[in-house]
Amino acid sequence: MDLKTFKLLHPVKYYKDYLENNIRPDGRELEDLRPLAISFGVINSADGSAIVKLGNTTVVCGIKAELAAPKALEPRQGFLVPNVDFSPVCSPSYRPGPPSDEAQVHSRSLADAISNAHCIDLQDLCISPGKLVWALYCDLTCLDHDGCVFDVAIISLVAALHTVKLPTIQYNHDTGETRTDTSTFSPLSVHCVPVTTTFVMVSDRLITDPTSEEEKLASTTLTVTVSDGKMSFFNQSGGDPFDSAALKNCTDSALKRERSVRRMIQSMMNKLKGGKDQ
Repeated sequence: MDLKTFKLLHPVKYYKDYLENNIRPDGRELEDLRPLAISFGVINSADGSAIVKLGNTTVVCGIKAELAAPKALEPRQGFLVPNVDFSPVCSPSYRPGPPSDEAQVHSRSLADAISNAHCIDLQDLCISPGKLVWALYCDLTCLDHDGCVFDVAIISLVAALHTVKLPTIQYNHDTGETRTDTSTFSPLSVHCVPVTTTFVMVSDRLITDPTSEEEKLASTTLTVTVSDGKMSFFNQSGGDPFDSAALKNCTDSALKRERSVRRMIQSMMNKLKGGKDQ
């Protein structure tokens, strides 16, 4: 029996043979992360955009800013609305049609993660209290799904937010008319860089940054979101609990990754502004 057939018929045994030697089929050790690449301003028609690639997983984010009336109970707050879409080209598992349950869960989790980290102050989006605010519609499309889509999506969203520039809006309180001044644009204030790291248990081994195959074999999945050196979002699914040592390893790894991604984004923004790397 050739190796490809053996993997197809006995996927758990195939992975277990590797994991027992503390290595994965792609050559990584259990705690190794895949290479990360970020590009800004990839969609000219958007008000902000970025594309992020982690290994073979790729997510592009485009942001459109539109004027809207605020909620009656939150007259000074604008809107940040993430929407995740799994394109049929990203994986054979997805088909054209309305958003899948997975896409809706990711959209809601993204909104929660950004809110819990206080990444954006929605009051910064207020133009006239009770009358007019900015609504940022953030469309995220998965172009290639090879695991950890949520990790890539949140980096893509935060990177795109760094590129948003809003025109000056003049609002007439008497007539309700608005005038857009496109001669001056103000950058959106992004107060932190929340970064999520995913961990899974496969055959009682803790794996960092799993591929899609590893996610399918996982008995437990843990996601840790870190912002400014502190955990801001935490989610665990599955039946096997993580012991204290495993949880510490996860948090240490998540903290290290957050520092790395934050430095990467700050360095790229400095280059765009013509400044020096920090």
